[in-house]
Amino acid sequence: MKLHGYFRSAAAYRVRIALNLKGMQPEHLAHHLRKGEQCAPAYLAINPQGLVPALESDTGAILTQSLAIVEWLDETHPEPPLLPKDPLRRAKVRAFAMALACDTHPVQNLKVLNRLRQLGISEEKVTEWAAWANREGLGACEALIADEPGPFCFGPTPGMADLSLVPQLGNARRFGVDVSAYPRLLKAEAAAKEMKAFADAAPDRQPDAE
Repeated sequence: MKLHGYFRSAAAYRVRIALNLKGMQPEHLAHHLRKGEQCAPAYLAINPQGLVPALESDTGAILTQSLAIVEWLDETHPEPPLLPKDPLRRAKVRAFAMALACDTHPVQNLKVLNRLRQLGISEEKVTEWAAWANREGLGACEALIADEPGPFCFGPTPGMADLSLVPQLGNARRFGVDVSAYPRLLKAEAAAKEMKAFADAAPDRQPDAE
């Protein structure tokens, strides 16, 4: 199994956590996003979107999109589960994860920020844009789990919500967001970061970390 990624990619970070929680150790292949390596013809043949992550299974199947990869991992390697069995709880966890992976992260990722720069927007305004996107998403997620006792996002064990949250909080900090405004999210993050699976997936622990 091979995981194509980049140490700072929040999407690849999600998948690294999921793989670690499942006790799986794929070969990691780095593509430097700031150098445009994800747009090389050889990689576009793997993922036509030119995004990371992409996962190559042992049979040669290629999967893209982090949450799709996470769900595939959960279905093919069910222990420990990353989604609850109850349909309503599953929907709530998916909604939380998608709020970050689909509505927050893409708006502030490198591709969008580079486009803003191409349009002549100042670096200060670009950073403000990214910080705004993070505040919007994290604020909504704080409300979504306000009544969840935890310590993780949706109970006593980590899952898809937590592996989506931890990378996004990292992004928010990089863009200068005051994350103290989200105490419930920080509670879940603290519980997650005590686990080796999360710690080993951190950007600064990756072979390609700068």
